[in-house]
Amino acid sequence: MNQSVIGTETMVVSPHYLATAAGARVLAQGGNAFDAAVAISACLAVVYPHMTSLGGDSFWLTYHAAERTMRGYNASGRSGYKANLDAYAGLGAIPNRGVRSVVTVPGMVDGWDAVQRSYGKLSWGEVLSPAIGYAETGFPMTGNQYGFTVEHAGMLAATPETAAVYLPGGRAARPGERFKQTDMAATLRRLATGGRDDFYKGDTAKEIASFLERHGGLLGLDDLADHHGDWVDPVSGSYRGYDLFQMPPNSQGFTGIMALHILENFDFAAVEHGSYEYYQLCVEALKLSFRDRNAHLTDPAFSAVPLDRLLDKGYAAQLAATIDLSRASSQQAEPLGSDTAYAAVVDKEGNAVSFIQSLYFEFGSGVVAGRTGVLLQNRGSFFSLDPGHVNRLQPGKRTFHTLMPAMACQGGKPVLLYGTQGGEGQPQTQTALFTRMVDYGMDPQSAIDAPRWVWGRTWGEPTQELKVEGRVPDDTLVRLSAAGHLVRKVADFDGIMGHAHAIRRDERGFLQGGADRRSDGSALGW
Repeated sequence: MNQSVIGTETMVVSPHYLATAAGARVLAQGGNAFDAAVAISACLAVVYPHMTSLGGDSFWLTYHAAERTMRGYNASGRSGYKANLDAYAGLGAIPNRGVRSVVTVPGMVDGWDAVQRSYGKLSWGEVLSPAIGYAETGFPMTGNQYGFTVEHAGMLAATPETAAVYLPGGRAARPGERFKQTDMAATLRRLATGGRDDFYKGDTAKEIASFLERHGGLLGLDDLADHHGDWVDPVSGSYRGYDLFQMPPNSQGFTGIMALHILENFDFAAVEHGSYEYYQLCVEALKLSFRDRNAHLTDPAFSAVPLDRLLDKGYAAQLAATIDLSRASSQQAEPLGSDTAYAAVVDKEGNAVSFIQSLYFEFGSGVVAGRTGVLLQNRGSFFSLDPGHVNRLQPGKRTFHTLMPAMACQGGKPVLLYGTQGGEGQPQTQTALFTRMVDYGMDPQSAIDAPRWVWGRTWGEPTQELKVEGRVPDDTLVRLSAAGHLVRKVADFDGIMGHAHAIRRDERGFLQGGADRRSDGSALGW
């Protein structure tokens, strides 16, 4: 197993080494954690385009050291003014690919502006420079992007503008070949000079809206122009002396706190890590949190989410008492998206940013908006067309969102930043990372490298399948199966487990960084 990277002042982690390097470059040029986070975010939109794009959403947890404030920024988009149940009359569900899957406004660029404007030190041109360079001159195609491109080649070929970018010359660029995005470079250059308004009101907005109008899309220029994200108070909880912070609804972040509140009722000192009991407790606690999430999570502007009850420790104790150590409970999983990129930064002043961004499915809608190079998300395809469903489609509404960057503090200061790719897997892997670091004393890299599980599907048909990496001992798998879990053994380091990354400030004040070997990421600190 690899060891965590250790820095004395700073740490950057991300799922692509070029994005990690971009964040480090910005820090070295005098930027702070907020500048570096925006640089990483923009760079990921270029070098990991199957996972994230300017056409997607993001969520940001920020800690400002001088102000000693923890704030969140919800950079997720709302559905368009024309997005209503009548628009999909006769259908059982919103299409998950193509122009009709583009239901919500992309929120990520607005997120860059909010974070940079509030706390950054550098200009947009400076923080976007690495992303512009990689879009314009190209970067080496990764095996990860190549594999997903080949898998989805038919879908990508269905839209000429998309095929021109991702299937140049009729095929995917092979691993190691130079991959360029000239239209994306031009869009980023416009943003570097025109700021967020270019994306929502300027030439880029006009090109996106015009393209969608020509092809029967629902979003218009007024939807883009009227978009705004929101600074929000994080939801919070506690676990064995750590203060927990997550994004509030429409994020599923509260499930990560609920699961830990439930697990706090068990003595992990008596539970061997990696044992049957460890997996059984974690999986069952998470399934209980998912039950409440599926019943309540939506845009709180449209329907109240009872967080006071869901995050109450008395309620957690009641749920914990229902867990049977010998039997798996029965519950259906939701088919949630898997394309996501999580990253985190801590700078020498102690500022910290934990953030995550996504297109929903790999390559999102599969639609590049005209000559912008921007791949649009299909996040809104998760809205329900059932008029009685809490997450039903309505105009101007944010959908149930899987993105959930996490942070934990002691003494009012961040000591853990952690997160992962993989819709249904996000709270599951977060719980694994947190319990491994806190209850078992693992460093971030060891916690990330240890065998993982994911219950349910990241996207596709709902299932109760429990996928477990092949390094888990066979006797543990046999016991899980005997308890009623639908166990499927997967590869030793399987990509379906998502790409997790973490930063920990240790007892000496050093910063430990871990990056997932299942990704193309790296940790860099000094």
